[in-house]
Amino acid sequence: MNSFKQNLKYISLVCLAVVFTQCKTKSEKATANSEQSEIQENTEALHISTSEFGKLPSGEKITKYQLTNKHGMEVAIINYGGVITNLKVPDKNGAIEDVVLGFDSLEDYLIPPPYFGAIIGRYGNRITGGKFAIDGEEYTLAQNDGKNHLHGGNKGFDKVVWEVKPIQEKDYLALQLSYTSKDMEEGYPGNLKTIVTYTLDNTNTLKVAYEATTDKKTVVNLTQHSYFNLSGDFSKTILDHQIMINADAFLPVDSSLIPTGEFKDVAGTPFDFRSSKVIGKEINTENEQLERGLGYDHCWVLNNQNNGQQLAATAYDPESGRIMEVFTDEPGIQFYTGNFLDGTLPAKGGGTYAKRTGFCLETQHYPDSPNQKEFPSVELKPGETYKTETSFKFSTK
Repeated sequence: MNSFKQNLKYISLVCLAVVFTQCKTKSEKATANSEQSEIQENTEALHISTSEFGKLPSGEKITKYQLTNKHGMEVAIINYGGVITNLKVPDKNGAIEDVVLGFDSLEDYLIPPPYFGAIIGRYGNRITGGKFAIDGEEYTLAQNDGKNHLHGGNKGFDKVVWEVKPIQEKDYLALQLSYTSKDMEEGYPGNLKTIVTYTLDNTNTLKVAYEATTDKKTVVNLTQHSYFNLSGDFSKTILDHQIMINADAFLPVDSSLIPTGEFKDVAGTPFDFRSSKVIGKEINTENEQLERGLGYDHCWVLNNQNNGQQLAATAYDPESGRIMEVFTDEPGIQFYTGNFLDGTLPAKGGGTYAKRTGFCLETQHYPDSPNQKEFPSVELKPGETYKTETSFKFSTK
């Protein structure tokens, strides 16, 4: 009898084990199928497509890469200059429209434009007299902005062809752009290996990450130069947009737009954007700094520096409801209101770009830092890695 009970107990345990194993297998298969389905769904929603965007005079083909997320946000980037040619985001009613200035054809980008959508390097912004010194050795750069050097020279990073590696993951898409600037290219010392990675995710955030290394001490200050018009209508100015800049001070400039070295409190000036303010509210105020820039074309000294990614600025277009938040780990941001646009450049889809139909929020180190020792250093030494990141997050209200 005892033997029968023991056998019965053994058989019951075996049956339970079989049932448990079958249930576990079914559960694991269900989980795996669910994960696979989720991956497939995200993969279908997130996609990269390519197309030819024209040819350089040398015959080299230029490719456009279009990244699209599950909300329909699109960013199109060409390997010439790493230019963002299109950036389409939804408005408060769900209408998806382009919000960056640019051109329909490659040919227009080849005629020295106002740096629409480009990667800027080796040095974003101005260097006085086109000269700077490292350890007592002076280097001479192109004077391509009056007597000053601007945005990397005659052939900066905005005018070179980048190597591109598309990346597609479960939750994001990326383009990794690589370029090596040779020693003394445009007058800069050192072979500079640069990687810029554009990343688009499903939170409607576009990240721009920069890395660089050198084999000789040099200076580096990279930025992204998109002109935004959140209305999606390039025939309209950006004067009704509301801007917030998280900065208690800005850098006044001389008559050639080089910082004087002063850190000026924004309080009581037209440069106070600590609370969101309409761009056009004080842009035409009688003010020496505004007159020198023909509007806003200055670098703001960001608060909360050296604390990683911080909210630097926001832009809001009340009509479309679009909001853009700019996060960065850089110490400064150049706010430029398209003052030099003059109606001669062709707009996408027809028409031309009139004065103040786009604004820039260029995260960066301060202009002329190589010549102003009180500014944060922009020197890069062999063995070090230059790293910085800026994010543009879009939403509506």
